Amino acid sequence: MDEDRRAARHQVLQVAAELLEEGGSEAVSTRAVAAAAGITAPTLYRMFGDKDGLLAELAVHGFERYLAEKREALSRSEDPVADLYRGWDLHVDFGLRHPAFYLLMYGTARPGRKPPAADEAHALLVGLLDRAAADARLRVPVEEASRVVHAATTGATLALIGEEAPHRNLSTSTRLRNIVIGSITTDPPVATATDLASRALALDAALTLEDGAAPPLRDAETALLRDWLHRLAE
Repeated sequence: MDEDRRAARHQVLQVAAELLEEGGSEAVSTRAVAAAAGITAPTLYRMFGDKDGLLAELAVHGFERYLAEKREALSRSEDPVADLYRGWDLHVDFGLRHPAFYLLMYGTARPGRKPPAADEAHALLVGLLDRAAADARLRVPVEEASRVVHAATTGATLALIGEEAPHRNLSTSTRLRNIVIGSITTDPPVATATDLASRALALDAALTLEDGAAPPLRDAETALLRDWLHRLAE
């Protein structure tokens, strides 16, 4: 029975997703979704509560689609910074191909109301930045870099979505990408390089990269070491 309910719920979400793609969130009324799915409005309410509940589930569906596409397209290379550039382009491309979903996912964000899939999407970015830090390629701590990249990519994508397609200039995203990623990363270090900031950030990243294993230090000692490393990186 649970399997039947899950299947029915998934079918309704697929119908709602089609309406969303075709007409935006305004087209996803409970009446329209119920009619298109061949169910009654009370049945829809029992599944999702109300329209807000349905839209929240659609946002989760959007993040899952985004993750599936990005995992498939973003194969890991030996250059984490190059992967950052490609990850930016994939993010923007998804938003422009699925603008209604993107607006639902990123344009209606509220503090403390992120679906787990949103955290997983953010974890992909953090993973790329961790690799860059481990290779001494970051100028700033991973947490700061992730905030900067997230804000810039979502801002660029939302701005492009707001433009009419015939007048949309993708070079805006490319220029912003180059400026933002260039400001937080460095060129590959050469054998004689003594870039103290990058080396400090690389050591900071190495403290947690190895399968999540903690360093042989007390928590207070680890926190103090990280504070020193971040100061060296400033």
